[in-house]
Amino acid sequence: MPILDPYAIEFFSRSPSQTKRIGIRLGGLLQRGDLICLSGDLGSGKTTLVQGIAQGWGSGDAVTSPTFVLVNMYRKVNGPSLYHLDAYRLQSAAEAIDLDLDAMLENGVLVVEWPENIQKALPRPRLWVKLSWIDLEQRHFVFKPEGKRFEKMMKELRKHIYGG
Repeated sequence: MPILDPYAIEFFSRSPSQTKRIGIRLGGLLQRGDLICLSGDLGSGKTTLVQGIAQGWGSGDAVTSPTFVLVNMYRKVNGPSLYHLDAYRLQSAAEAIDLDLDAMLENGVLVVEWPENIQKALPRPRLWVKLSWIDLEQRHFVFKPEGKRFEKMMKELRKHIYGG
């Protein structure tokens, strides 16, 4: 495994509730225009993490995987929306562009599952999160910021996770 850059965070979750809690912490740091890319195999914890992100963002909406509808929107009272895109079934960046990603980022936060399928359509800066399945309860996360905004966000997330 490559050595992480100084802004990246490596985290081991021991349970779905811990995965959700780190999502809550991350969701509380998000601002309109932020792009979060969740890369990982089926069962790696992406939807569980998004459940926490939406809760931390301030949405009371139930979070489900948007695999068949492509995009779910979670509302925040008197605030911007959180868009949850599942790019698993998309075949190209052009298909993603047709979904008007720019409008989603202008109107809120965009969280993308399977971002590698549409990587050419995804702007920077962004936060790339690599999720890995370890065993029935455990997951491994690497949070890698791309851009100053997300480097600062990772400093804040590190404080929330590890204190200090």
